[in-house]
Amino acid sequence: MDKLRISGGRPLAGEVRVSGAKNAALPIMCAALLTERPLVLENVPRLMDVRTMAKILGLMGVEAGPQADSRLELRAREVKDPTAGYELVKTMRASVLVLGPLLARCGRAKVSLPGGCAIGARPVDQHVKGLQAMGATITVEQGYMHAAAARLKGTRIAMDLVTVTGTENLMMAACLAEGSTVLENAAREPEVVDLANCLSAMGARIEGAGTGTIRVEGVRSLSGATHHVMPDRIETGTYLSAVAAAGGRVRLQGTAPDTVGATLEKLREAGARILADSDAIDIEMADRPASVSLTTAPYPGFPTDMQAQFMAMDCIARGTASVTETIFENRFMHAQELQRLGADIEIHGNTALVKGVERLQGAKVMATDLRASASLVVAGLVAQGETLIDRIYHLDRGYEALEQKLSALGARIARVR
Repeated sequence: MDKLRISGGRPLAGEVRVSGAKNAALPIMCAALLTERPLVLENVPRLMDVRTMAKILGLMGVEAGPQADSRLELRAREVKDPTAGYELVKTMRASVLVLGPLLARCGRAKVSLPGGCAIGARPVDQHVKGLQAMGATITVEQGYMHAAAARLKGTRIAMDLVTVTGTENLMMAACLAEGSTVLENAAREPEVVDLANCLSAMGARIEGAGTGTIRVEGVRSLSGATHHVMPDRIETGTYLSAVAAAGGRVRLQGTAPDTVGATLEKLREAGARILADSDAIDIEMADRPASVSLTTAPYPGFPTDMQAQFMAMDCIARGTASVTETIFENRFMHAQELQRLGADIEIHGNTALVKGVERLQGAKVMATDLRASASLVVAGLVAQGETLIDRIYHLDRGYEALEQKLSALGARIARVR
């Protein structure tokens, strides 16, 4: 099993290009189910999750050409088997995003209940309730959701909580529904907007994406399109937090500064000098960072997917930080591994108190989920001595060529067995 070996203590310097967003690419790939015409995607990251989604779609009959650089072409001439099986779905929660498109296109679907990272309960009840409100019959048998609908009907759906994948699933289903659908308490994340932009290019009629209320006027069919996937705002934040922790001066190219406002605000609070233009961010950190307290919240609040990386930065910062997690109840599993590196962290319910220490010490640690893995990389970059990170298959789910990009910035990092 691959591991990452990091020899820390060096500042970062240079330029790095941000990849396309995993959390945007996956739902957009599912949108290919809504049309028999080709959907051509550009700026698609080369990641394990993208390959898994392509396999799931392929088993349904979707033609997926080889991913050439960052370009991927999908075509669902016909959906031969509207089933998403357990063996693949269990590895990636985003697989549930096939449910809405399959119902809208085929009138039936059999989708395994999802798995993915063990960071807490992420139920699909909002997906189910919304589709039932649109006229679907859904039962759960032996771990599978069995769904059927002659044709979905547009309606008003008020979601009980903000859910990104729920919003995306229902928005895709509504595109081919009869009549108008209104999604209230919708997620406002940029990835939802990117999906809406792709669907609109395919001929969907969508208003309000990026706000709490999305309106979709159903159409009979959608066409193909070519779409450029948005830059990954979490990858952007991860590299920025690494520079803030390790020091140095780095330029991130091909990113979208307007999607990382909360992250940039906290980095400036930590003492980083940041300049942003339309598609690039420059960050410079000359001193040890100041501690930064934060509370995670749905967009445009501070993203839960950046909490672990900021905790790693806080571990070597000046002062004490309070880190409160409001989205997932099990998302402090990285704290124990950071303690192995010498971090001073106390957990009190959903809040962690992080007292900054002058230096961390390298050690063997284990990744528990995708963003926890990233936090251990940030910590390893500043720790004295050698840090060996096990179970980095989590990292491969969400970060394209991480060690190569960091090596280009001067980090001493290598993949080993």
